[in-house]
Amino acid sequence: MGRGPRIGGSDVTPEQARAIGRACSVFALRRATRAVTQLYDDVLRPTGLRATQYSVLAVIRASEPATQTEIARTAQMDATTLTRALRPLEREGLVRVRLGATDRRQRVVSLTAKGKRRLTRATAYWEKAQEELSQRYGTVAVRELVGALHAAARATKHGSPHPPRSH
Repeated sequence: MGRGPRIGGSDVTPEQARAIGRACSVFALRRATRAVTQLYDDVLRPTGLRATQYSVLAVIRASEPATQTEIARTAQMDATTLTRALRPLEREGLVRVRLGATDRRQRVVSLTAKGKRRLTRATAYWEKAQEELSQRYGTVAVRELVGALHAAARATKHGSPHPPRSH
């Protein structure tokens, strides 16, 4: 078996690897995602939610009642990842998952009253995180970044044609 892609017939040098790291879109996105997620997790901590959980609750609220398939599509998550994300929210009584009324194969998800209260409380913290990111990075830069990220998602074959509504 081969050893993977080669540049110009020779092994990738450390300098080439550094250049790849500087130019690689996925590396830059993942690095930024980890940093921004940590900021949001830190700010949301008093609510008992992580940034990913807050996002799932917001997607559900924006489209409820919605099937897991619809939520996964909107959130750009695969079904397994969404199921894993919903489990602790359901255990905590923040979401209700039930079988579809007309199609028993579907699972319909909605927020409980407790989930709506938690989302409402957490939104004040989310706004604080948004403001903190804007102060660190710049309001215009954040707005442009969000627009560029929505465009990048739409440009991929798995990208949602409609960005989520602003909150």
